[in-house]
Amino acid sequence: MKYLSIAGTDLYASNIVMGCMRLKSQTKAQAQTIVKTALDEGINFFDNADIYGDGLCEEIFAEAVGMSPSVREKIIVQTKCGIVRGCGYDFSRDYLVKAAEASLKRLKTEYVDLLLLHRPDQLMEPQEVAEAFAYLHSSGKVRYFGVSNHNPMQTELLQRAIPYKLVVNQLQLSVCHTPMIDSAITLNTHHSQAVNRDGSVLDYCRLKEITIQAWSPFQYGVFEGPFLGNLEKYPQLNQVIDEIAAAYGVPNTAVAIAWITRHPADMQVVIGTMNPQRMKDACQGSQLRLTRKEWYRIYQAAGNIIP
Repeated sequence: MKYLSIAGTDLYASNIVMGCMRLKSQTKAQAQTIVKTALDEGINFFDNADIYGDGLCEEIFAEAVGMSPSVREKIIVQTKCGIVRGCGYDFSRDYLVKAAEASLKRLKTEYVDLLLLHRPDQLMEPQEVAEAFAYLHSSGKVRYFGVSNHNPMQTELLQRAIPYKLVVNQLQLSVCHTPMIDSAITLNTHHSQAVNRDGSVLDYCRLKEITIQAWSPFQYGVFEGPFLGNLEKYPQLNQVIDEIAAAYGVPNTAVAIAWITRHPADMQVVIGTMNPQRMKDACQGSQLRLTRKEWYRIYQAAGNIIP
C-alpha cells in the first residue's frame, strides 16, 4: 500500500480509501469482514457521510471496526455533511455543528480527522461556515476540513472566510469520467471535449496543495454502471485494460485504480465495494505505476481524443 502526506495536516494516509456508503446493505458479520479486509490490505483511511443510510452507515462502521481509543489512534476517519434529504443543502452554522456532533455520536469517537462539506450549498454564507468550523476545531471535534464536489471559485469563496486550510476536495474521477482532464488535453480546439466544465479544478487543487479524493473509480457517468466487463459499451477499453492487466499479472480492477494513482496530483481513490476479493484486487493498483504510453492508451481507448 502506498501512503501519502495530506498537505496542511499531519495525516499520513493510504492512497486507497474505504468508502462506507454501502455498509447499510451488509450484515454485521459482512461489515466486519470488509472492514477487516481493508485494514489487512493496509487501508487506514475510512470515508463516511451523514447521508449514507441516513446515518446508519456511520453506526455500522463504528461497530464493525470495533471503535475504541486503541483502534481510533490507528485509523483516519472522515465524514461529510451538508446534504439534507428532501431539502437540498444546508451550510448554516447551526446545521453544520449539529450534523458533525451527530456523526461523532454515531461513529463512537470524540473527533473526526476530516470533515468535508458534501456538495455546494448555493445559499451558503461563508461566515456561518467559518463560525461552525471554528467551534468544531476549537472544541477538538474536527481536526481538519475540506470540501466535496466544489469547483475552484466555490472553494476560494469559502477559503477567504475560513481560517483553516481546506485540505481535501472529493471529486468524481474514473477512466470513463474524466471532465477534469479532458479540456486540458484538447485545449484551444473546436471539439466538445475542450469545453472547460469545472474551472480547471484539477490544476487548481495541485496549485493549492489540496488532495483530490477520486470517487466512483469504476463507474461511467454518474452511477450509470461499471465500465469493467461492459463489453457492449466499452469493448476497446476492456481489451486494452485486460492486456495491460495480463502484462503486469494483476486483475483489471487494479489497472483501473492504477490509472488514477499514476497521475502526478498524488490522489487518493475512494472504493466502495463490499466484496472482499474486489477490495484486495483494487488495492493491487495502489503502487502499480503505469507507463505514460499505457496511461494515454487507456485514456484514448475510453473514447477520448488525444490531438
